[in-house]
Amino acid sequence: MGSLYDVTPTVVVGPVSRGALVGALTAAALGVGFVEMRKNQAPATDSDRWVQRTTAPDYRDRHVVFGFRRDLVRAGDRVLLVDDWADTGATAVTARQLVEDSGAQWIGAACIVDALTDARLRHDLPLRALLNVRTL
Repeated sequence: MGSLYDVTPTVVVGPVSRGALVGALTAAALGVGFVEMRKNQAPATDSDRWVQRTTAPDYRDRHVVFGFRRDLVRAGDRVLLVDDWADTGATAVTARQLVEDSGAQWIGAACIVDALTDARLRHDLPLRALLNVRTL
């Protein structure tokens, strides 16, 4: 079965917690690596080894700090974000920034439910979904 995108990912990124579950399953099905994008990670002794970004306001009007270890996503990787739900797109936009900060290639985002309020994000990310919130 081919990828939804023009380029097959070499790494799948999934935000904690449900995104990490569906992301890990997607990575296993594709036979590629998986990286968990952690939320509000407390400073650690190896904080210089982390790449972090803060989201725009999410659906609860919160700003969340996401990140992962710098050595898990490298230049030359082709990265796909997988999550359960896309509402404001803040998580996906932040994931894209983290991927680009790592020197890797962003190929897109995939989710189970698309509830995006800004239709431009579907094209800009690009985002693919199994269901649209209007059909639920």
